[in-house]
Amino acid sequence: MRFVTLIRFTEQGSRSLHETTVRADRFRHEAETSGLKIHQQLWTQGRIDGILIFEAADLETASRAMLKLAGHGFVRTETMPAFDFNEMSKLIQ
Repeated sequence: MRFVTLIRFTEQGSRSLHETTVRADRFRHEAETSGLKIHQQLWTQGRIDGILIFEAADLETASRAMLKLAGHGFVRTETMPAFDFNEMSKLIQ
């Protein structure tokens, strides 16, 4: 399953912004050992501070990883399943 996560920095995450790439790299390694395949980690400007695109075997695996990420206190996450053209076509038939 493919997922998209919207990331917003907490106050703690904003104060330590200079370490965001170090934390992201650490997360990537932890996530991959937990069964996630990270496609992209992007930083954005505006209401959302970042976007994470990844694959996980199921919702439980994805949720566990995002709860662990948010549990560090630097970000808040909002995760949703994402479908490509072919997957969406099958869903609406």
